[in-house]
Amino acid sequence: MVIIGDHKQIVIPHLNRTKHDPARLSGVRLLHTHLENQPINDEDLMDLIFLRLDSIEVLTVSAQGFPISYSCAHILPTGGKNNLYEIYPLCPWDKVDFNPLATAKNLEKELERISKSASPTIREKHALLISVSTESKKVQENSLKELEALAKTAGLKVSGYFIQRVQKINPSHILGKGKLAELEIIALQKGASILIFDCELSPSQLRNLTNITERKVIDRTQLILDIFAQHAKSKAGQLQVEMAQLKYTLPRLIKQNRAFSRLAGGIGGRGPGETKLEIDRRKIRERINKIKKELDKIKRQRQTARNLRERSQIPIVALVGYTNVGKSTLLNTLTQSKVLVADKLFATLDPTSKKMRYPKNKEIIFTDTVGFIAHLPNDLKQAFSATLEELRPASLLLHVADASHPRLENQVNAVNEILKELNLENKTTLLILNKWDKLTADQQQQLKNKYPAAFPTSALNKFGLDRLTQEILKKLF
Repeated sequence: MVIIGDHKQIVIPHLNRTKHDPARLSGVRLLHTHLENQPINDEDLMDLIFLRLDSIEVLTVSAQGFPISYSCAHILPTGGKNNLYEIYPLCPWDKVDFNPLATAKNLEKELERISKSASPTIREKHALLISVSTESKKVQENSLKELEALAKTAGLKVSGYFIQRVQKINPSHILGKGKLAELEIIALQKGASILIFDCELSPSQLRNLTNITERKVIDRTQLILDIFAQHAKSKAGQLQVEMAQLKYTLPRLIKQNRAFSRLAGGIGGRGPGETKLEIDRRKIRERINKIKKELDKIKRQRQTARNLRERSQIPIVALVGYTNVGKSTLLNTLTQSKVLVADKLFATLDPTSKKMRYPKNKEIIFTDTVGFIAHLPNDLKQAFSATLEELRPASLLLHVADASHPRLENQVNAVNEILKELNLENKTTLLILNKWDKLTADQQQQLKNKYPAAFPTSALNKFGLDRLTQEILKKLF
């Protein structure tokens, strides 16, 4: 392919890459002329990285068009942050000792070797987790640990991390071009096909990022929505997740947006025309309205069931807490039931209610609800309002926390914030420090001092449940 530019620049058209493996180069090399005696510049290097070129080569020419000198560059499969590529200095054009085809072949062999050593099974989807924030590095690292748990729950293999603390978030690309180039090289070195940002990307940021990388770009919100879609079993749960996904997708549905073609569902296809685009938007809005009506119907049915329970005057105890802290296990132990239990985030989404009879004809209905998480997407909160309505008639909330989690305090605070947003902060609440058996004696004492009113328990071995049950009966009767 021959491209003609002006004395300042050339415009490279969109290249249909022949190789789509994230651990391989594009199969394309670029040789271009510099009309002055200039070596390879930053713009050349950005093209090398973002187009994933086999190599970039420069031939300087005289005013008469005769060749003078030659230089080239290629990425390095290893080398870390400060050594992303190798640049060969300018030399006389007729004394060049560089074989671009052999170099590209050797680079791909090394990239493939690194990719295979990083992943036991090549078919696994590998993700690079990215944090760009004004927060401290420690806070970012802790947040990425939770993002890693989310990625694993979604069935992804995490192959690396990228942390960047900034004074101000870049509104168009979230990162500057130099850092994006570094990110692209790290993803190539790690064999990552998916970039997951630990924040919610704006529609313009998502569009701009996918315009400069061939990798799939998703954010924390998309990842959570994907997990909810995998775990939703009931009709209500599936409708709630679908509505949240459609609301997320609608502002990101734009003309010729490669980002959108990679979203779950793929509505609209790749690069729809203007008429098709409007049709798709209308279809999404119509579907959202239809789902809202169906959810309102489910809400009314649940309200009827709640009214019946209230008329029976049986008190309701609702279990709330961060995701994966053991709420379902505790419900099973307290009520001798068999609700699904899994060591995953958001393993259960649908509310489960179980009736329990105690001595002296005392009955209690225990209700398990969807787990909370920090920065829960607003669309998801709104979609699951029907589920969270189960908390309103509760006489008592059991706030279950994972005592062994290194971010226990953050999780407790996050749940309290969400309860406040739901106007439930004034409900009578018991804090339960579950998984107490995983702590050392010193750690247990520290938590007793910090949360003196909390109830230490272990849902698996039933430690502390007798005392907890007595306190529940005391609060209710």
